[in-house]
Amino acid sequence: MNRYLAPLLLAAAAAIPSAPALAADAYPSERPVTLIVPFPPGGPTDALARRLADKLRQPLKQNVIVENRSGAGGNIGSEYVAMAKPDGYTLLFGTSGPLAINVSLYKKQGYDPQTSFAPIIRIGHLPNILVVNPSVPANNMQELIAYAKKNPEALSYASSGNGASSHLAGILFNRMAGTQIMHIPYKGTGPALNDLLGGQVSMSFTDILTALPYVKAGKLRAIGLASAQRSDALPDLPTLSEQGLKGYDVSVFFGIVAPKNTPAPVVDTLNRAFQAALSDPEVAQTLRSQGIVEAQDKTPQGLSAFISAEVPKWRDVIASAHVSID
Repeated sequence: MNRYLAPLLLAAAAAIPSAPALAADAYPSERPVTLIVPFPPGGPTDALARRLADKLRQPLKQNVIVENRSGAGGNIGSEYVAMAKPDGYTLLFGTSGPLAINVSLYKKQGYDPQTSFAPIIRIGHLPNILVVNPSVPANNMQELIAYAKKNPEALSYASSGNGASSHLAGILFNRMAGTQIMHIPYKGTGPALNDLLGGQVSMSFTDILTALPYVKAGKLRAIGLASAQRSDALPDLPTLSEQGLKGYDVSVFFGIVAPKNTPAPVVDTLNRAFQAALSDPEVAQTLRSQGIVEAQDKTPQGLSAFISAEVPKWRDVIASAHVSID
């Protein structure tokens, strides 16, 4: 009897999907997906996350809830996701800070951007721009560098705070250009911009969306894009890389990640859903209105490779300037 039953039992067992396969096929039917934004509500990252969450309902056939868990430059929300169950129901809307910079900037951090997450998709990047007060006698990068070297104590650059991307942008600029432009930290972009417009500081690296109205009004002078590519917002403005600082890029990128060990079928489902959401005209308009350039490579592997390149770049910059945050 056993001889006849054994083949039937094996065939029946083979026809039954494994538990992970059943879970992946059912995903995300159990409950809504939570998208963690590691910054306060109301900012551009939060606005984009909520727009995407709204458009993810159709491809996922499930609600997506945005939850803000801010603090420590994005580390609190990021660590929460890193420690979450790897089932695809808790995701992180990450940016350059938590996914590339903070690991080298903060003395204590409860996750590693390269090993604690399963990359889902790179959404895009926000180009930064180098702008100067009109009183600075320079119209392009080479003139600015020449003036800075000839007058080493004349120029200063404003940032939104120690360790912020606008601070690190200046460190990288000084390092690549051979200048010693003094850093002036502020508590936020608004105060830094006010003093730049007033002439209390000479220049700043800020996002193109913030700077554009002042550049068009002649209140600030654009020196160059601090990103790898030109921007449609100012198509005639060359990048700093084009002007001689080869490879200079301090754009803020946006990416979606899940906890490590999230099943590959779940990652694929999420990647397809985010790609569908990004193709929606309303989402595309949100990206354009915020000055965000959509990523060309939207695969999980593309985001993984990008993070792996960004982490050591910023580690070197931070180490060279001896910058750290407790």
